[in-house]
Amino acid sequence: MPQAAEKIESLLSALWLRNRPIVELRLDLIDRAIVAAANGTLTTEVREEAADNAHKLAGSLGMYGSHLGTHLAREMEILLDYRTPDHVRLATLSSELRRTLFPTV
Repeated sequence: MPQAAEKIESLLSALWLRNRPIVELRLDLIDRAIVAAANGTLTTEVREEAADNAHKLAGSLGMYGSHLGTHLAREMEILLDYRTPDHVRLATLSSELRRTLFPTV
């Protein structure tokens, strides 16, 4: 691997480690919305916050090389645009996204 590519990969790896807690927080916020949707207690505010977090994930995960992660987050964002989102599908997407981003967890 050329030296410049190694340096970029190293920088992205360090950036990922620094931003991983933010990614986990965004996923936790989305998961809270999923639980609320399953319980029938999802408010517009919580749904919109979850959609915003999914949007931010979709926009940033590709930078770390997770194109699948971007796709999954984008699908969650679309589902969260509905007043009563499909909480079963959202839970599946959230689990898949966590497995994709944190394979050792």
